[in-house]
Amino acid sequence: MLSVLSTVQGPWAFVYYQAAQHCLWFGRDFFGRRSLLWQCNAMEKSVVLSSVAAVAPGTHNLEWQEVPAVGVYQLDLKAFADLGTLTLEVYPWIYSNGGPPSENIEFKWEGLSPWTSLIMNKSGLFLPAPVCPLNKTISEALPNKVHTFSPQPSAEDLDVLLECAEKRKTVDHLIDVMSEAVRRRVQSLPCETPESSPLSSEADIAILFSGGIDSLFLAALADRHVPFGKTIDLLNVAFKLQEAQKPGKPKTKKNVELLPVDTNAGSTGDVITNCFDVPDRITGRASLKELQALNPNRRWNFVEINVTREELQETRQRRISHLIFPLETVLDDSIGCAVWFAARGTGTVMEGKEQKAYTSAAKVVLTGIGADEQLGGYSRHRVRFKTGGLDGLVQELAMELERISCRNLGRDDRIIGDHGKEARFPFLDENVVSFLNSLSVWEKMDLSLPRGLGEKLLLRLAARALGLGPSAILPKRAMQFGSRIAKLENRQEKASDKCNRLSTS
Repeated sequence: MLSVLSTVQGPWAFVYYQAAQHCLWFGRDFFGRRSLLWQCNAMEKSVVLSSVAAVAPGTHNLEWQEVPAVGVYQLDLKAFADLGTLTLEVYPWIYSNGGPPSENIEFKWEGLSPWTSLIMNKSGLFLPAPVCPLNKTISEALPNKVHTFSPQPSAEDLDVLLECAEKRKTVDHLIDVMSEAVRRRVQSLPCETPESSPLSSEADIAILFSGGIDSLFLAALADRHVPFGKTIDLLNVAFKLQEAQKPGKPKTKKNVELLPVDTNAGSTGDVITNCFDVPDRITGRASLKELQALNPNRRWNFVEINVTREELQETRQRRISHLIFPLETVLDDSIGCAVWFAARGTGTVMEGKEQKAYTSAAKVVLTGIGADEQLGGYSRHRVRFKTGGLDGLVQELAMELERISCRNLGRDDRIIGDHGKEARFPFLDENVVSFLNSLSVWEKMDLSLPRGLGEKLLLRLAARALGLGPSAILPKRAMQFGSRIAKLENRQEKASDKCNRLSTS
């Protein structure tokens, strides 16, 4: 069992009954890219495993939990039946240097029933981690200080950095490993149907597309490997902008006319002509132009997915809340809902000068999860660098990868899978992660440089090397803010707060 699993790369989750030993084996891949939940019911003294679980009115969310992706589990069913106590043996992931991927595994066992125990397996066996450990070497050198950068970075700043032969070599290596990761994910497709034959131009691949550096880079690489003549769907979601009410004035109804989309809108300084012209819509259109310039012969379907507050609330209550469960924070709600509508792919595309209804039929959806975690894309990375220096930044990056399986991936797998589609994560390809882990922190980011340049610096350089321009220096903007879902309902909430809107009871 362990020897087979140790040879498998890519996302997986499994439950396997070994009849000869009366054992149940289960687990998730190293990053937890596929959903697997468990429920230990103290009243019934039972354990239930499922990829998804609906919210049960009147029950506590902690009865269901995501299975921690720290290894493979074995349950002795005979001992369970005889003794009435549940003992799970875990076969953990171990790095090649002998250290566990997480320095603090214990926090992941919170919420287990008192009659349930979890122990390391008695034989001392383990699974070799599929990636190399993070390089925590700290260099005192500041390799990017040979040039003075303005507070407002430009694509020309990236050109200056690319003149360094050593840096260019690292950039080319990233492009190579990422290109191969994308190739595997866009060419290994579900079985073809008559509607999706190789001769059809209908899109097989879709990308969650905000127009930011992560999704733009994935689109540029997908263009290398998706067959000529095939369309690529770029899924761009927006939530209807709400008009701000002026103090002291009663709220009045106002008819809002949806004007034709301004296809020339390319920057956040453009006048909003449409109540769905949220920041991600504007940057998405600008990035679309760069892709069209990169390959004018490719058909790019920029799918404008527009969601009203009423549709959001109805769909959340009826469907999305069950997929986000057992997660329950405001952040889970915002991102989960945005991803669900984006992955559904129902919106409009531009045909000539008209917007026409369109629904993406692509069964594979690429997402940029993993880029921010590995390349210093979050604002908290810059804060940690300012307060803790390089040591603090490295510690923060190590923690990001340790906890990624219990933050995003299971949730997004459930949500995208609800549409009969498969989420694929090129930035979490084992070879990509190993390459990035092998680099020193200064080779991946330089948070002493201005925002829009220093974070995810290596990725920005790679995008520039591919021929991309202004979009390569767009600052990070979280999906919940770029799509404006975070401003649609309660603006006073914190991301970590429990979201009462997810309750169905």
